[in-house]
Amino acid sequence: MPVLIVTLALLFDRLLGELPNRLHPLVWFGAAAHGLEKRLNRSTTQAWKKFVLGTLSLLLLVTPPLVVLITLLFVLPLWANIALQITVVYFCLGWQSLRKHVLAIVEPLQQDQLPQARTALAMIVSRDTAQLSTRAIARATIESLLENGNDAIFATLFWFALLGAPGALAHRLINTLDGMWGYRNARYEYFGKAAARLDDIFNYVPARLTALSYALASSSPKKALACWWRQAAKHDSPNAGVVMAAGAGALSVRLGGSACYHGINEQRPTFGIGNAPSTQHIHEALRLITKSIVIWLIVLAALWQ
Repeated sequence: MPVLIVTLALLFDRLLGELPNRLHPLVWFGAAAHGLEKRLNRSTTQAWKKFVLGTLSLLLLVTPPLVVLITLLFVLPLWANIALQITVVYFCLGWQSLRKHVLAIVEPLQQDQLPQARTALAMIVSRDTAQLSTRAIARATIESLLENGNDAIFATLFWFALLGAPGALAHRLINTLDGMWGYRNARYEYFGKAAARLDDIFNYVPARLTALSYALASSSPKKALACWWRQAAKHDSPNAGVVMAAGAGALSVRLGGSACYHGINEQRPTFGIGNAPSTQHIHEALRLITKSIVIWLIVLAALWQ
């Protein structure tokens, strides 16, 4: 039954994509999180109080949906229970949405329409995109795709396999808060610290399983595993470096390096082997994600026999 739930959720995600913003529960959750943060996270508040308020805000936002979900799973009849689990996993997945955003970058890129490609890229990355070249756009797109493959797909599958629909939902809500609050700047350094650290914990095992699946899905698993082993620790994130290094090795491209954020050039560590990626490598990265999903389904089916 769990395999059926995951398969149907993936199928619905592929066919339907994300619901419109006005209907998607995560959009409502994000709006509530934004309103709470705006009210509580004052610039004049002491650092330790910001941390406490941020932690309490996380608990206030995450706990009620989980309590409601767990209660419903206990009281609903079997058919409704299964339908609810499929719906929750579907809401937590973001493969089709991620794929749609990536294709919106690739299509103008293939037609040398760089302004449109830069605008589309700005929807999924935080770096400045206005001056990026074709190869720089391809590099940023693949980096986002590999990292979000873990966040939007494989971590959801992992936590569903481990703790069912509540596990998948807990991960998605915490990951959403990390995406909103998990920045190391004056505003969020302390208020978002609990969300950022909890997201690191929730993604620790999934990130490594994602990296392994990238290696197994590639034509050169040894290269991917070698890049993972040698390069992952260069990243300041305990999880992003693992996924990025293995994915870059799997694609035999070079990722990382210089990137501009808010007008300031930052030198990031490099991952992988070979040259900077081209537009064609974006298609290869999409195929790598799809192959990895198949691997996960096969392994989960074997475990749930």
